[in-house]
This record gives sequence, C-alpha cells and structure tokens, in this order.
Amino acid sequence: MSRPRTQAEYLARLVPPSVAGLHRRSLLAGAAGTGALLGTGLLAGCGGSDSGGSDAKTVSLGSNQSDPKPKEVVAKVMDGFQTSSGLRVAVNTVDHNTFQENINNYLQGKPDDVFMWFAGYRMRFFAARGLAGDLSDVWGKLSGFSDAFRKASTGDDGKQYFVPSSYYPWAVFYRKSVWQQNGYQVPKTLDEMTALAGEMKKDGLVPIAFADKDGWPAMGTFDILNLRINGYQFHVDLMAGKESWTSDRVRKVFDTWRGLLPLHQPDSLGRTWQEAAQSLQQKKSGMYLLGLFLGQQFNNDELDDLDFFTFPEIDPAIGAKALDAPIDGYMMARKPKQEANARKLLEYVGSKAAADITVKNDPSTLVANTQADTSGYNALQRKAAELVGSATEIAQFLDRDTRPDFASTVIIPALQQFIKDPKDIDGLTSSIENQKKSIFTD
Repeated sequence: MSRPRTQAEYLARLVPPSVAGLHRRSLLAGAAGTGALLGTGLLAGCGGSDSGGSDAKTVSLGSNQSDPKPKEVVAKVMDGFQTSSGLRVAVNTVDHNTFQENINNYLQGKPDDVFMWFAGYRMRFFAARGLAGDLSDVWGKLSGFSDAFRKASTGDDGKQYFVPSSYYPWAVFYRKSVWQQNGYQVPKTLDEMTALAGEMKKDGLVPIAFADKDGWPAMGTFDILNLRINGYQFHVDLMAGKESWTSDRVRKVFDTWRGLLPLHQPDSLGRTWQEAAQSLQQKKSGMYLLGLFLGQQFNNDELDDLDFFTFPEIDPAIGAKALDAPIDGYMMARKPKQEANARKLLEYVGSKAAADITVKNDPSTLVANTQADTSGYNALQRKAAELVGSATEIAQFLDRDTRPDFASTVIIPALQQFIKDPKDIDGLTSSIENQKKSIFTD
C-alpha cells in the first residue's frame, strides 16, 4: 500500500520557518549545550577497537536500537548491506538511554563510522559543532525522499548530515478486545476521555498506563496537552524559548494535567515505558499515550488487537489535528575510520532495499523512503500513516524541538517533580522560566 497522498504536505510542515533555526524519544543529559563531556566512557565506539572497525572490508555502526525487535531489524538491514556490498558491519549496540546520555562524549572521542540518531534540531546541534560528517554527496545518490525529508536532514549551513530511515506518530493506544468487552467508545473530547477513564476504574482497569523512569515519556504528555490547549505555534515558540513558562497558557497545561494524573498508572517514576506497555498488553490498563513503537511489546498474534486514536480535542477552536511524529535515521562521524565504506552504508540504509527489509520485519514503525513496498504494512501501520498524513501540524517531540541542555537539565527534572508533587504549579513554572532565561541567553 502506498503512502497517503498528503504525506508530502505533512512533511513540508515538519520543520516550520518559525523554528528553522532551533531544531523521541531522545535524551542528551544536558551537558552538550555547555560543551561539558558526559559519562565515563560508557559509550565506546568500534572504530578503533578490535572489532574490525579499521579493517578495509568493515564499517562500524553505533546503534541505539537495544530492544530485541528493533535490534533484530537493524541486524537484517545490515545483512542486506553485507550481501549487496561485500562489506561487513561491526554493530556496536548500546542501551537506548545510555546512548543518548553519552552521545556528546562519544562523538568527541572515537565514535563508530556511522551512528543512529534523530532528525531536526538534534541533528543540527552536532552538525553545527563539527561533530558529524557532511552527507551531501550521499544525498545526491538517494531517491524516494520528499524535499521536506531533505530539509529535516539539512544542517544550518545548507548541507545534509542525516539519512532518514523511519518515523512514528504518538497516539492513545488500546486493545480492541478489552474495549469491545466493556462497550467503550473512542472519545472525541477530553471530557469524554475523562468520563471513559472513570468507567475503566469501575471496571478494575488502570485507565492510562504511564511510566517516566527514563525521563522522556512524560514529555509526550506535556506536548499533546500543550498542542491541544494552546495550539502548534505556541508550542514550537515555547520550545524555542520565545514564550514564557509562567504564562497563564502554560499554567493551564499543568493544571489540566494535574486533573488527569489520578487517572494515570501510579508510581510512574519507577517504571520503564516497556513495563507500562506490558500492563496494556496484559489487559490491566485501558489506554496508553505513546509512540507506534509500543507495538514492540506485543506478540505478532496480538497486534491485530491493538488500535489507537489521536488524543482528543480540548479546545474546539484548536481541534485535534496536531501531533508528535519523530524521524529516526543515521549520521556519519566527522572523521570515520572507513569513510568510503561509511558512505556506502549510508547510501544503502537510505535505499528502497533497506526500507523494504524494515517493512517486512518491523510492525512498529513507518519507513521514510516513499519508494518502499508498503503493501506489507499491517492495519496498525496503515492507520498510523493515514493519521500522520491527515495531521495539520507535526512536532518532532519536546526534547528534539528544543535545546538539548534545556530539555534534559531543566524539563526532565521539572516534569518528574510535577508528577511527584503537582500542587505548586506557580513555583514549578517560575523555576523553569528562570532557568530557561539563563540557558537561552547563553
């Protein structure tokens, strides 16, 4: 099945002019914005190791795809590259969060020839600091990407530093069998969703699965509430440091969230997203706001029972057409050990062949290359593609749409403090605003 006709239109809005200079699931642990080195060498590149990264027939890849299913898909894509090129890929797989937390130290040390990363601000941030290789020549050999995908892969200097591979929308997921058994209907407004959650409680379910041990999942909740209450433009301006966190509009976001917290799974700061997903998989929770990658936690025979809806309307004047839909892909180190091989690998991961392998093996994402054979998409993927195609505005995700130091050193602890104690919204927003002023004037 081909992509929705409106895909190019939605991608054209992916990097809006209002945030073109300022651009999920990613973390940086903050110090990158100030140039500090992170971690203690937890993320070691393969480039100069005994793994074979310096061998003329090998190229090394730093992968953050540590969960079983995506790790398996990466392996199959790399097998495809080896078959077509005769080159071997030495894959250095690191826990997803550890990869993000140590990325700055990694890139300034001895990184792998190629590494997995994210489009938008997070790509431009490292490209602008000379920590990524120019891939403009690779893009000259790629086909199947819209101009908007190219834009999302372009640095501030007009050169390309990123090859997109996949993207995924955030939505509210549920199990159809549970809803059919209890007679639940998809809510169109927040009031309807709140009433539905009350029914779920009576039926012995946790209304909304929730986890924030890793720091980033709660950003998705903030994002969608801000998009629904204040609209897309305010949201991206807030992320760009142009709006005040002490405004009534932001306070309303937190006040709305405070009212919803009792409907969320308790003790979320001690739970990973995978554990929260398992509560949905085990039919203990009724709903879960997360990205399409949620499907990784379901068996193949359970995916047909998984469905979703876009987070409902809060303000009729704003509607419910905006959403988060981040793009993942690949970048090259600034000085790869095997540069020619690295460029061959990047050309391959951006090809139709690589996208076709992903479609066949990963039911939890959407491929970026429009030439791919998407007839293998399951019902969930087809619906996700239609959702993204019908969106009026697309955000990349909070920690991809703002400065990494602000996201990690200010927003993560602030949101976790709010979850622990949601009473002092004024104190919380004042603290965020004061820190924002210091960071954004840096």
